[in-house]
Amino acid sequence: MKKTAIILGATGLTGNLLLQKLLNDDRYNFVKVFSRKPIEIKHPKIIEITGNILELISFKKDFTADEVFCCIGTTSKKTPDKELYKKIDIGIPVAAAKLCKDNNINTFVVMSSLGADAKSAVFYNKIKGEMEQTVLKEEITNTYILRPSIILGKRNENRLLEGIGKTMFTTFQFLLIGKLKKYKAIKADIIAKTMIQLANLKPDINIIESDKIVEFAI
Repeated sequence: MKKTAIILGATGLTGNLLLQKLLNDDRYNFVKVFSRKPIEIKHPKIIEITGNILELISFKKDFTADEVFCCIGTTSKKTPDKELYKKIDIGIPVAAAKLCKDNNINTFVVMSSLGADAKSAVFYNKIKGEMEQTVLKEEITNTYILRPSIILGKRNENRLLEGIGKTMFTTFQFLLIGKLKKYKAIKADIIAKTMIQLANLKPDINIIESDKIVEFAI
C-alpha cells in the first residue's frame, strides 16, 4: 500500500527538497504539508493544512499519516526573542512527536544539529539537545534524529555572512578526516534523501551524526 507522509518545515531549504523527493517517490500517495501559509508548489499529491503551527495540537484530527518528517528550525536573526525561538525549535518538533504517539504514527524523522547537547552553554546547541531529549521520551518506535553539520544549498534568502563562512569552511574540508569527518559541510539534498531512506529502511538507531547521514544517502 502507498503511504502518506507529513512534512513540517517544507518551505525551508531541506524541507523543500524533501517535499520534492516525496512527490517523485512512488511509495507515497499523499504528502500533507503543515505550514502557517500556503506553499508555492502545487501538486495533486499535496494536502495543505495551514494555520498557527505553534499550536500544532489543534491539528490533531488532520495529523494522520504513516511517517512524519520535521525540518523545523529558525535562526537568531529571524527570531531574536529567545522564548519564541524555543517555541519554534523545541515546541513544534515536540508537539509533532506527541501527536505521532497519540495518533499511532510509528515513524518520526526530525532534523537537529551537530553539537546538540541539553547541557551546553551555547544557546543553539542547548535548544537542540533539549528538543532531542524530549522527543526521545515519547518512545516512538522508529525515531530518527539527524545532526547535520553546516548545510549547503541554495536558499531563497540571502545570508551574506553565512555564505562567507561556508566558503571558508568548505575550502578546508580536506583537513577533516577520521573523527573530524562529521564536521564536514553537508548538502541539503543528501539530508533530504537520508530522511526518506531512514523512514523506509527503519534501521535500529536513533541519532545519526553528519558523516553517517552521508553514508545512508549512498
